[in-house]
Amino acid sequence: MFAVHLLAFHFTKLKEDQIKKVDRYLYQLRLSDDVLLDVMARFQAEMVKGLGRDTNPTATVKMLPSFVRSLPDGSEKGEFLAVDLGGSQFRAHQVKVFDDGRQSSQLDSKCYPTPKEVTQGNGAELFDYIADCLSDFMETKNLKQKKLPLGFTFSFPCKQTKLEEGVLLEWTKHFRVRGVQDTDVVSSLRRALQKHKDIDVDVLALVNDTVGTMMTCGYDDQRCEVGLIIGTGTNACYMEEMRHISLVEGDEGRMCINTEWGAFGDDGALDDLRTEFDRELDLGSLNPGKQLFEKMISSLYLGELVRLILLKMTKEGLLFNGKVSTALLTKGKIEMKHVSAMEKYKEGLSNTKEILTELNLFPSEEDCVAVQHVCTIVSFRSANLCAAALAAILSRLRENKKLLRMRTTVGIDGGLYKTHPKYAQRLHKVLRRLVPTCEVRFVLSEGGSGRGAAVVTAVARRLAAQRRRLDGALAAFLLPPGTLREVRDKMRAELEYGLKRETQGEATVKMLPTYVCGTPDGTEKGKFLALDLGGTNFRVLLVKIKNGRRRSVQMYNKIFAIPLEIMQGTGEELFDHIVQCIAEFLEYMGIKGARLPLGFTFSFPCRQASIDKGTLVGWTKGFKATDCEGEDVVDMLREAIRRRNEFDLDIVAVVNDTVGTMMTCGYEDPNCEIGLIAGTGSNVCYMEDMKNIEIVEGNEGKMCINTEWGAFGDNGCIDHIRTKYDREVDEGSLNPGKQRYEKMTSGMYLGEIVRQILIDLTKQGLLFRGHISESLRKRGIFETKFLSQIESDRLALLQVRRILQQLGLDSTCEDSIIVKEVCGVVSRRAARLCGAGLAAVVEKKRENRGVDRLQITVGVDGTLYKLHPHFSTVLQETVKELAPQCDVTFMLSEDGSGKGAALITAVAKRLHNVGQK
Repeated sequence: MFAVHLLAFHFTKLKEDQIKKVDRYLYQLRLSDDVLLDVMARFQAEMVKGLGRDTNPTATVKMLPSFVRSLPDGSEKGEFLAVDLGGSQFRAHQVKVFDDGRQSSQLDSKCYPTPKEVTQGNGAELFDYIADCLSDFMETKNLKQKKLPLGFTFSFPCKQTKLEEGVLLEWTKHFRVRGVQDTDVVSSLRRALQKHKDIDVDVLALVNDTVGTMMTCGYDDQRCEVGLIIGTGTNACYMEEMRHISLVEGDEGRMCINTEWGAFGDDGALDDLRTEFDRELDLGSLNPGKQLFEKMISSLYLGELVRLILLKMTKEGLLFNGKVSTALLTKGKIEMKHVSAMEKYKEGLSNTKEILTELNLFPSEEDCVAVQHVCTIVSFRSANLCAAALAAILSRLRENKKLLRMRTTVGIDGGLYKTHPKYAQRLHKVLRRLVPTCEVRFVLSEGGSGRGAAVVTAVARRLAAQRRRLDGALAAFLLPPGTLREVRDKMRAELEYGLKRETQGEATVKMLPTYVCGTPDGTEKGKFLALDLGGTNFRVLLVKIKNGRRRSVQMYNKIFAIPLEIMQGTGEELFDHIVQCIAEFLEYMGIKGARLPLGFTFSFPCRQASIDKGTLVGWTKGFKATDCEGEDVVDMLREAIRRRNEFDLDIVAVVNDTVGTMMTCGYEDPNCEIGLIAGTGSNVCYMEDMKNIEIVEGNEGKMCINTEWGAFGDNGCIDHIRTKYDREVDEGSLNPGKQRYEKMTSGMYLGEIVRQILIDLTKQGLLFRGHISESLRKRGIFETKFLSQIESDRLALLQVRRILQQLGLDSTCEDSIIVKEVCGVVSRRAARLCGAGLAAVVEKKRENRGVDRLQITVGVDGTLYKLHPHFSTVLQETVKELAPQCDVTFMLSEDGSGKGAALITAVAKRLHNVGQK
């Protein structure tokens, strides 16, 4: 028993001594975590360099866009072909993808040899060989009578400009085919396939094997957004944010980037880590100075690296008693399969002895222990370096998503990872240490890159079909110039109908006289009260106007909410609530006893008989208070003040918010004779020549006309441009059939149009995996402010997804892109229609003045115009396009409904005083 223990102790001591000897000899191959974190940082810097348009030409890590923009979503289906070129064999596949709710697929494959005369011959021969093999495969599987889409896995660096095109940058691995570099490999394959008249194959996608691996695993696990190959070669791909890829136009969504990380270090960035053995191996390779990272990692080179180390150690007398065999001197005699066998847990030492004996080396036990440890150090360094680069990719993904912790899946393939007894375990362990903030699941690729190519092709076909259906749904919102000119001309005709006595009664654009007959001239002064009613909030303001050299306008205001039950209660309740708010404000300002002149901004259609009389034509914007329509709102306000019996006011003017906007800007710019509101509602006013206003007596001077253009189209004149979504919004509104133009252009309705489109697209299976959430069913959930946020150029898709999540909509990246596109077409149409209407008004002003070219200012207010990132630009461009003889300046109004009401009151007082004199 003692002898057994003594023998065990002797062997353990022997093993420790040999391991220490090898560790000292190969200390440069043993990398600490600090070194690996440094490698990780270097690789991250190379990734950034590769993604930049200006820095990419000098980057070693090429970060090639793959034009794979979407991961599988489970709805893919159909029958596909795939061919796979890049490994030791060429493979043809038939893949059936089933849309059965279980995301299942069926793979049928056949392997063909890749003889040296093919891999190192000329291009025509290579592609003819591929086409011949595919024809044979289709014959075997009885597929020649079918027209099938094909995915082409081509495991070499290619520059792609689209999914079905790729120019070979350089050959790697053992391939050296002449006449292919710098040419499109898909075109070459198509030419070869055309020679086979009996098969009909459509090449839809060119895929790198790494991308194919990610897509294969992504079909089973939708968290998979990284692909990794560790085999004959090594490479990684991942889903990058489009906004970071300056090599490709557009910044929406994501695209798979094929890093081609094998070339990392080709610029010398890893020279401090490369050993004499790495340099010797590189010099003896087919491509000296290239793919230096791959030569430290992949199975094609690790066996040779072990051979070079053993050869030097033997020559130095550290192994085999210094006796070198012919086999040990022969390149390629130690392969990766030998390294894996020697590192096996139990039989590793016996395998080592057997392999070394076959090399005529006659090893001792000490030699076997030492050689086994050399293999361990070489393969461990490979796993360490691979983990460092993968950690860089995972960190970038986490930073892109702005997450503190991230869960993700890496799809993986390659013989080294699959067959080496300890490689996977080592890689996982080191990765956890390097990126503790990432929880990573590794999924082995089943069916490899061939199945992945078929999945990419299936996704491409799904996206193409979705794109056609999406374009069909949104086509009606894309108004061509001819249609916009037609809208402009119809608006112009409606303006004329509203001004004429005999047609005004039936006109939809009512062209209401405001009895505002002048704009500010700078002499206005005094204290004025202003009331502002036009939305869910009500404001009371005290406005102090000074003239002369210290000309200024000071405002003090307080905002009061109007509850829904008041908005839709009785008229008496509404005006009592308004007067209560006024009382609180007067108390707050300490001016309850003063009888101040008041301007009442009442942002609803009114028919005015004078500046202080306004009969409500009809409620808009959600108001439904009873016993108000057909009544004078100034009288209703006076009655409510009388009922309260606490204070008295001099109500000088009832004002529309659009007129207030024009007057506010007119105070700063005398050339301002048009007011535009583009907010909750939509409206325009302008100064019209009295001689054109047949419904008001007198021909001298001008008067501001409140067009109330929101009702444009209520007679059906624009029905041909209304979509089914517009009709659904109209039918579900408080005033069906009314304010049709406003319902296509104003902030109150745009969000609801978007919601109706999203419901329709979801029913078609184009959004949210076909599931209509409860929140999406709620009318009004999609507020117009969300359009402004979603369409912001500064907002990444991740933030768009967060907005949708706040609305209870669980969206993918692809969903977010579609939602952003829907918001864009709805808001752009609104701005274009608004611009067409405004072009009609400015053209009328030009003709009124009888000039060839008009210079005029439009005062603008409204949250849609002010806050939406693109609305104002599109509107201005449309006016310029449709009214080319008008130079229009747009001026933002500062509080048109408050300050404007006070200015109108001041102007009215000034004109009244002039009249009295």
